Amino acid sequence: MNTEIEVCIDNLESLHNALSGGANRIELCSSLALGGLTPSFGMMKQAARISSVPVYAMIRPRQGDFIFDADDVMSMLHDIQAAADAGLNGVVLGALTPKGEIDMPTMQTLATKAHQLKLGITFHRAIDQLQDYKVALERIIELGCERVLTSGFAVNAEQGIDVLAAMVKQADGRIDIMAGAGVNAANAKRIQSATQVPALHLSGKSTRPSLMENNSKAQMGSDDIDDYQIPVTDTSKISAVRAALIDNR
Repeated sequence: MNTEIEVCIDNLESLHNALSGGANRIELCSSLALGGLTPSFGMMKQAARISSVPVYAMIRPRQGDFIFDADDVMSMLHDIQAAADAGLNGVVLGALTPKGEIDMPTMQTLATKAHQLKLGITFHRAIDQLQDYKVALERIIELGCERVLTSGFAVNAEQGIDVLAAMVKQADGRIDIMAGAGVNAANAKRIQSATQVPALHLSGKSTRPSLMENNSKAQMGSDDIDDYQIPVTDTSKISAVRAALIDNR
């Protein structure tokens, strides 16, 4: 099986690194430390210019849960339009109810907008906050999504192998199951072989030092974030996953 590698990024330096490492698709976000939020329109446009592979924009207006009010939904609709206007290939989204079910009215509104704009749709890891993956998967298929990103309802994809395998079997080719969370070169082959997922998702995260020659005591955000360490995708981590997947030993 030719397994796709999707890399999630939140800056354009990481886009270049992900492409160099062999990414097949990009999930474009801001604020990966918060689980990924909607990127700016400027970032979308530049990513579309740079990328040689499909780019899907995260559509998530804030951190926290996936329960969205009317203002959130309007914002998300505008962002879906922005993704199309920027020349991207798709969007990544998900909406839930307080009872832990997929918010079908909201998702229908968002999915209809994306379909009208000929954008692909990935349902993101909001699914992992639900109780019943079997029902959720059928709803996501009903919405016309191309794929669902999931850890198999576990802390990470390696621990969710059994559920991931069951989801692939249930999907039966109607939708792609993409395994994500904690995927790396050491476990990629095992996850793929045990589940037969057609795609893996990772960030390949690392950091590099700031180019600033003098560090200031002024802090731009939370005290636990070092402004002089820049989070970036590590090209070697992506290429190592690619190599692990084609290793026949």
